[in-house]
Amino acid sequence: MNAPHMRTLGVTGGIGSGKSTVCRLLEALGARVFYADEEAKRLMTEDPALRRAIVEAFGPESYLPDGRLNRAYLAEWVFNDPEALRRLNALVHPRVLEAFEQAREQAAREQVPLLVLEAALLFESGADRLVDHVLVVDAPEAERIRRVVARDGVTSEQVRARMQHQLPPEELRRRADFVLENTGSLETLRKQVEALYRRLTSVRSDNW
Repeated sequence: MNAPHMRTLGVTGGIGSGKSTVCRLLEALGARVFYADEEAKRLMTEDPALRRAIVEAFGPESYLPDGRLNRAYLAEWVFNDPEALRRLNALVHPRVLEAFEQAREQAAREQVPLLVLEAALLFESGADRLVDHVLVVDAPEAERIRRVVARDGVTSEQVRARMQHQLPPEELRRRADFVLENTGSLETLRKQVEALYRRLTSVRSDNW
């Protein structure tokens, strides 16, 4: 019997929507998740060519004396300057997508049933073109703000400022193949995720 065809799923959503929770639930079911934001942080620290490019674009202050990324310095710069944010993303996003391509090849070799690409800027980075389907996780804005304030210890104004750098929920939903409403209990969300996982892994690609 032939091995099932590996499917790929992009998962995105606005800040505080619960996309990371959805990805953890998918992992528990047997999916493999590639966390784009975590990979970006790793590459910005460990990739010599990318480090040089960031220093050239934003100065040596981009890194702390111990070699770690100076997140506060870069955040202050890019969140107040859309052009600076565009330049940073132009440096980082292509490297992250290359890493995802490598992860996809490895997952296919290992016959992983579902490979998930979790990315806050899935559409903005062009990563949606690398996956079979896109899932958007959504929740009302007030609920999303409440979650992030509780999680990160920031103000509601700071959360709203972050939201300005992401596509609006209605645009995300328009582009999505699937939408999960994260408005109820964790158990309710788990049932939605399980149903989607079964759908994606129980049919062959030629039936889509």
